[in-house]
Amino acid sequence: MKPQYHLSLCLAIFLLLTTQCTPQQFACDKSKSETSQFPFCNSSLTYEDRAKNLVSLLTLKEKVQQLVNTATGIPRLGVPSYEWWGEALHGVSNVGPAVRFNAMVPGATSFPAVILSAAMVSTEARAMYNVGQAGLTYWSPNVNVFRDPRWGRGQETPGEDPLVVSKYAVNYVRGLQEIGDSKNSSSDRLKVSSCCKHYTAYDVDNWKGVDRFHFDAKVTKQDLEDTYQPPFKSCVQEGHVSSVMCSYNRVNGIPTCADPNLLKGVVRDQWGLDGYIVSDCDSIQVYDTAIRYTATPEDAVALALNAENAVNMSKVKESVVDQALIYNYIVLMRLGFFDGDPKSQPLGNLGPSDVCTDDHKSLALDAARQGIVLLGNNGALPLSSNATQNLAVIGPNANATNVMISNYAGIPCGYTSPLQGLQKYVSAVTYAPGCSNVKCKDDSLIEPAAKAAAAADVVVVVVGLDQSIEAEGLDRENLTLPGYQEKLVMEVANATKGTVILVVMAAGPVDISFAKSNRKIGGILWVGYPGQAGGDAIAQIIFGDYNPAGRSPFTWYPQQYVDQLPMTDMNMRANATANLPGRTYRFYSGKTVYPFGHGLSYSSFSKFIVSAPSTVLIKKNRNSIYPSHAQAIDVTTVNCKDLHFHVVIGVKNNGPMSGSHVVLIFWKPPSASTAGAPNVELVGFERVDVQKGKTKNVTVGFDVCKGLNLVDTDGQRKLVIGQHTLIVGSPSERQVRHHLNVRLARSASETDLAIM
Repeated sequence: MKPQYHLSLCLAIFLLLTTQCTPQQFACDKSKSETSQFPFCNSSLTYEDRAKNLVSLLTLKEKVQQLVNTATGIPRLGVPSYEWWGEALHGVSNVGPAVRFNAMVPGATSFPAVILSAAMVSTEARAMYNVGQAGLTYWSPNVNVFRDPRWGRGQETPGEDPLVVSKYAVNYVRGLQEIGDSKNSSSDRLKVSSCCKHYTAYDVDNWKGVDRFHFDAKVTKQDLEDTYQPPFKSCVQEGHVSSVMCSYNRVNGIPTCADPNLLKGVVRDQWGLDGYIVSDCDSIQVYDTAIRYTATPEDAVALALNAENAVNMSKVKESVVDQALIYNYIVLMRLGFFDGDPKSQPLGNLGPSDVCTDDHKSLALDAARQGIVLLGNNGALPLSSNATQNLAVIGPNANATNVMISNYAGIPCGYTSPLQGLQKYVSAVTYAPGCSNVKCKDDSLIEPAAKAAAAADVVVVVVGLDQSIEAEGLDRENLTLPGYQEKLVMEVANATKGTVILVVMAAGPVDISFAKSNRKIGGILWVGYPGQAGGDAIAQIIFGDYNPAGRSPFTWYPQQYVDQLPMTDMNMRANATANLPGRTYRFYSGKTVYPFGHGLSYSSFSKFIVSAPSTVLIKKNRNSIYPSHAQAIDVTTVNCKDLHFHVVIGVKNNGPMSGSHVVLIFWKPPSASTAGAPNVELVGFERVDVQKGKTKNVTVGFDVCKGLNLVDTDGQRKLVIGQHTLIVGSPSERQVRHHLNVRLARSASETDLAIM
């Protein structure tokens, strides 16, 4: 079976660095009458008709040359070359060859790593395109669920919860692609093109000799449907993303880039992708040469899309190649690449002055502050700058710069390290790294650090990880601080007579139980990789100029957890027979260092239910038959039209400072639920600003069919009859519960009221 879908092949990487501005190339130059008169240049035609016309004019050789990321172009038709590979995970990045920095645009705003926050970068991307320093297609965001705490690329994701990842995916895609007001999203024009990756069940890079190229993810239908697929489905159906990238790994024996069911069957036919599908770099070659999935290179390409030899050898029809190119060109036409000079287009006024603006740098700072999580505080925080005479700043990440911008980063507008940020509050600051780097294999620098701590009245210790510990192609094997970092923290704490604040700069969770139980450590912050303004964000929170409200996007497990299960086991559910503890807060019920959703504030907030329905009546679709004793009903048989309701929650700030509070709403299904039901599941969240002493209401909407369903072992979504429970608040705070009775409508008179 030859799948009818498009897969661009990502080939060689190159970086072109120049110090001069290169005029942007574009198709359909109106000053060139010999090429601008082709129908594909006629903007009054539909994108599909224009794309079909262009493809019809190409030779087979020319068609094949357009199917790689470095497309050569067609000079005789006035179509220039185009580099598809751009990266913008948390800022415009020169990791992909489409982007280059030079004297005209020396850098771009580097927002915090995605695990800390999500940032919109499309304005800077378009501005750089207009002056010839970037393309229009960006292979971001990463919407894989952070399933295992050891994954080196967890930093690229929004965390372990499918709902959070899905909502992030939709907002990221819309932020990149939509022009103007996001409420007016009917236009099919694109600002820049976004790509959701890596589809699907991809989260093993290199763990104990098992690498992503050879890994075969054995995934149940249940886990695939309720954990791995939702973010990609949201990307396509709600975000209307223009591209999806298939991953290196196999899923149940089949390379994802060679699976017609996952690609054409699901992404195109079920979800309705309006765009192109791209393979991860070299993945077609991988399943030919690395895992020997095909007999010849032509067979490998034929499975993915096919090239010239494959057509000539009758392994694929040329019409398949044509359709692939049509998908490509429609996206470029939606981007305006075939509408002449970009400076004459609606976004043509953007340029170098729109990159690294004060507003963008301010947004990077605010994103970092919003994402930082106050893990622990015994009253030591916030510090007073007036009462702090001598400050010691210690640790391998204490003066971090490049570490703060994580992976897939470009050149930032500038850096403020933690040391530099703290120096703005205290004049007498002593710096001692304690370790030469985060691996901290030598403890010779610990004694000088302890001496610096002994002479200070406040000590800030910044420990953690970097790309040498967790990265693409590098998974962790444990959850402890590397090398002698724990020894550094303990000896500094023992030496000081003052206050110790611990700052953890890392993407994945670290077992810091030793610090949590140490009474001399007065406060603990997790800062992720906070971007170019990370030092200012950290300092402003430590000294109380910003009231923290971040929530942990993952579970903090003790080290023993990863000793219990291999990273390569893809099962989410706990299995007592196999002695597997389950993954993420949804299925793991063991001991944690900090639970998912944990996060403190300098204020205290109380919450209460203002209004919520007590009953939801399930109305069947016409011709649907339910047994009178039915406990679980297939969602596809339910009339979902009116099954929407709102919960209004009052939030009171009882503390001394105004601030934000993130309201989390979890759902606990009935006790007699589908096999493999989660312990609880996040179904809603909202951030609300509340002045001290005041109360503010927040409204959270629910779609019963979409949000309050369970997936059975066959991968089918079911509505469960019985008493459901909504839980407001994380496990580490006072929770408020509300019971919701879901039942079948018993009579015709009841069908008029779905929610009561």
